[in-house]
Amino acid sequence: MDPNLLEILACPICKSSLRYQKQQQELICKADRLAFPIRDDIPVMLEDEARRISLEEYDALH
Repeated sequence: MDPNLLEILACPICKSSLRYQKQQQELICKADRLAFPIRDDIPVMLEDEARRISLEEYDALH
């Protein structure tokens, strides 16, 4: 993930910053507890495509 791109991307729902998870190839919004997938190096910033993060996974992000 290009660091410059990560700086300008924001959650499409709450506009907060996103955290890159390299192993899962996801961008994480901690505020909304959503993980947006990255497919073929392209972030899919659609709420319908995001997965909900469990409380256990959320706690591990801190």
